[in-house]
Amino acid sequence: MHAFNLFIKRFFDLFFGVFGLIVLLPLLVLIIAGIKLDSKGPVFFSQARLGLNKRPFNIYKFRSMVVGAEGMDAGIFNVKNDSRITKFGNFLRNTSIDELPQLINIVKGDMSFVGPRPPVTYELGDLDKLSAKFESRFDIKPGVSGLAQVSGRNELSWNEKVVYDNQYIELFNKWGILIDIKLIILTILKVVKNEGSHEISENVERDRRRIDKG
Repeated sequence: MHAFNLFIKRFFDLFFGVFGLIVLLPLLVLIIAGIKLDSKGPVFFSQARLGLNKRPFNIYKFRSMVVGAEGMDAGIFNVKNDSRITKFGNFLRNTSIDELPQLINIVKGDMSFVGPRPPVTYELGDLDKLSAKFESRFDIKPGVSGLAQVSGRNELSWNEKVVYDNQYIELFNKWGILIDIKLIILTILKVVKNEGSHEISENVERDRRRIDKG
């Protein structure tokens, strides 16, 4: 049953990933123009993330910050009133449109529409010292959205996110693509309400300590 669920999931991702890229092409062209007019630098932002079985891959987003932002101020964290975010980038983030290039990751097979959100390669510290609950979240492809994202999104700490990630894997094993469809609908509602888009300061400090230990 698990293999069947994964097959249907991949078919769903591939079909709607290609369909989305085709249908959204005019919008993607407008976004590219907006980014180029707003600030200097590349249109796309690429970053190494951990995927299935902790294998690294490059995730794609529309650039919403100034060039070199990862080495400035809050680093990889998404905080409120971040001065690194461009004017057009603020719009892209508030609407989650900056995530649209991940359709490419979905078609390539790096990601799924739904799954645990992929962390930056160094975000969880020493990967050889991860607990069993952190290890198990890598047993399925990462997603553009997931149970953690509709349950608090960036306001959750990693310790909280991993609980939801493992709950999602259990739900997927039971319900298959039906749970993905439900979470996609909930994600759309979250985006419309613009909830949980920024990280809480105490979570940022906790995660920074984890990175420093790694």
